[in-house]
Amino acid sequence: MKSLGRHIIAEFYDCDKEMLDNIDAIEFHMKQAAYETGATIVNSSFHRFLPYGVSGVVVVSESHLTIHTWPEYGYAAVDLFTCGDHVDPWKAFTYLKKVFKSQRVHVVEHLRGRYDEIGIPETASHKAVVDESEQAVVSL
Repeated sequence: MKSLGRHIIAEFYDCDKEMLDNIDAIEFHMKQAAYETGATIVNSSFHRFLPYGVSGVVVVSESHLTIHTWPEYGYAAVDLFTCGDHVDPWKAFTYLKKVFKSQRVHVVEHLRGRYDEIGIPETASHKAVVDESEQAVVSL
């Protein structure tokens, strides 16, 4: 079944607590995870909370990767949302599981924008092709 995107929602348990509280390491590994998928990074933003915890997002041309950590519990909640046929969010999942030293995971994949639910033919390409004569020109 084809879709516009794949959204992996991952729960990482029993992780390296020090890693989960290190904003520089989290940002580095989230960006590396984006590269692992084959995505193109557009921007990123990360924040460290007091007394502990990190939240962040890596915006990619193909969607985003986000993380929220609870180092005190050795837990990280991660979303890996990618669009297009040339990126694989499971590569990011595998990479992050390894670097966080997660001993246990719960993961679910959702297909976002399923072709059959939107009414897109299964034979259609991922990106719609627009005839130049149909493009609107807007002037302000």
